[in-house]
Amino acid sequence: MAKAASRLVAVEPGAGELVDLGGLGVHFKVRGAETGGSIAVVEHPMEARRLVPPHTHTKEDELSYVIEGTVGARIGDEIALIEAGGYVFKPRGVKHTFWNPTDKPARLLEMIVPAGFDEYFAEIARFIGSGGVPGSPEHQALSTPYGLELSGDWIPELKSRYGLKLLGEP
Repeated sequence: MAKAASRLVAVEPGAGELVDLGGLGVHFKVRGAETGGSIAVVEHPMEARRLVPPHTHTKEDELSYVIEGTVGARIGDEIALIEAGGYVFKPRGVKHTFWNPTDKPARLLEMIVPAGFDEYFAEIARFIGSGGVPGSPEHQALSTPYGLELSGDWIPELKSRYGLKLLGEP
């Protein structure tokens, strides 16, 4: 079990490091190191028509709140379009993906329980920043220690249906 946080964790509006994953930002708000590993919180600014590669978490659950815009999500065999003010739960062990199906930016607040996956975001941002390709074998190798399984399933269908581009695609 995670050790409880032992001090005040307060985040001012706009605070926190922001990195880019090729069309999906990660704005670190509350890091797992600050909460004793119990939870991490990030904001995801998302470019228009971007698709996050389908994947499965084996170690954490995610709960996303749509702050701005519309976000599509596929969790297992179910698809939903979530408007600003709505939530989507992405349970561990179930393949999922999310995307921005519109021509306007979107923004999510994501809670990750337990924390730890926030460190993956920092690592993958360094990988992409150094020229690494999302979805590549090298990307998968970085993902494995975090219990993340990437999948190419659903990509052609979702790209065609919603006019999407994968993260990192021009």
